[in-house]
Amino acid sequence: MMSSNKNNSFKPLAAAALAAVLLAACGSTPPAQFYTLAAAPAAGMQPAQGAPIFIEMLPVTVPERLARPQVVVRSDAARIDVLEQDRWSSPFNNELRDALAAGVAGRLGAIDISRSGRPPDQVSYRIAVELRDLDAVRNGQVQAGFGWTVTRSDDRKTAVCRLSVAEPVSGGAVGDVVVATQKVVARAAEAIAGNVRALQSGQAARCEG
Repeated sequence: MMSSNKNNSFKPLAAAALAAVLLAACGSTPPAQFYTLAAAPAAGMQPAQGAPIFIEMLPVTVPERLARPQVVVRSDAARIDVLEQDRWSSPFNNELRDALAAGVAGRLGAIDISRSGRPPDQVSYRIAVELRDLDAVRNGQVQAGFGWTVTRSDDRKTAVCRLSVAEPVSGGAVGDVVVATQKVVARAAEAIAGNVRALQSGQAARCEG
């Protein structure tokens, strides 16, 4: 009888110990890291001067595999990794729209009216961007292809451009991939801002290719 009681009392203790081990294992999962495409203000950003410029950045179209909050990197020619613990602060398409809008507005000293609407009797520039492709490789590079249109509201003159760009990734950390991606987006914002300047002055827009 004593032996049977000992065995019976051992079972709850073993179950409790197993539960504690499982809880400890779950607690060891590293916390998620969050990143943004919005680069810190840098040289080239212009303060507003004279009559305000209004831009409207439409939602950005991205490949379906990238329309998620997780950072996506390429492992080899046939495989990509969706990094569950490394995430953008919002879904990537939203991050990209906000970063491009801020980058273009900052370079022009413009006002982003994407969420507020255009003031009456004011010229604005509507910008529609498509990210055609983006590949990010640790210790490699970030390559991206953009296409966009910029349309002036008063005379409907339009610039249609494409841009292929690559930036080296300085290391194997996810943060290195993020920095290179920020640089890619900054180059696209600079090119789009150039199109707005051209339309504003009545010149033909130049595309970098």
